[in-house]
Amino acid sequence: MLIRVEPDTKESQTTTEPEITIRVAEELLMFLPAVRRAPVNRVACDGTSTLGHLVESLGVPLPEAGPMTVGGEPAGPSTRPGPGDEVRVAAVPRPQAVPLEPGQVAPRFLLDVHLGTLARRMRLLGLDTAYHNDMDDPALVVQANEERRVLLTQDRGLLRRRALWFGAYVRGSRPDDQLRDLLDRFAPVQRPWTRCTACNGELVPVAKEEIENALQAGTRRSYDVYGRCSDCGKIYWRGAHGDHLERIVREARAYAAASEPAAGTASGTAAGTASGAGR
Repeated sequence: MLIRVEPDTKESQTTTEPEITIRVAEELLMFLPAVRRAPVNRVACDGTSTLGHLVESLGVPLPEAGPMTVGGEPAGPSTRPGPGDEVRVAAVPRPQAVPLEPGQVAPRFLLDVHLGTLARRMRLLGLDTAYHNDMDDPALVVQANEERRVLLTQDRGLLRRRALWFGAYVRGSRPDDQLRDLLDRFAPVQRPWTRCTACNGELVPVAKEEIENALQAGTRRSYDVYGRCSDCGKIYWRGAHGDHLERIVREARAYAAASEPAAGTASGTAAGTASGAGR
């Protein structure tokens, strides 16, 4: 079904066709095409289109739409607005609640193929973050649904897939900005230095004597505290990139504390980082 969408201009006000007025929150204007990137749009009313269809026809993926109203009354995506109705579409409230299973303290995440650096940084903070650099869209949706992971992406089409249980658009082009957006949106509990940045497995402390044969001589002389991934066996220590990774962790925890002073973060006890993580 094609829906004619017109910005709120004097010219559009002269039409005699039944119309619906849609007011979109400023935070959502980025999703609208430039030709109709205005907070108020008028769309033709055919009497059959649902609110969800109308909102996505404007360009806003439904996972990015927050509370919606029709004529001042709360409305869901299946509501069918009528002629003359005014629709308001708010942004998703932040922090956004995610259904958690018993014993789960933070959401689990799955990132698409374009967010590899963000995935490593999230793992550095101890967030359960699945990532594959070769997974197509249908497979991402299947894994997100089966493992109840929030799918993070910058692919608007992926967010429009009806089968997806929970998705979110990542704002920003730089990893620093993307990470701040993630922390602002979900306010997850952080447990830095507790996950493998390579595979997402949990890190456990390991005695130097157990692994010294796998270490280079310079590493054995310089470091005494190590961790090992319980899944892939990768060995971690505070290596050459330690200062860089410490900065990422420090800034992430400071940002979370400033955004939500009452929400604490939990730190882990496994040994820290390998060179190359988080870059």
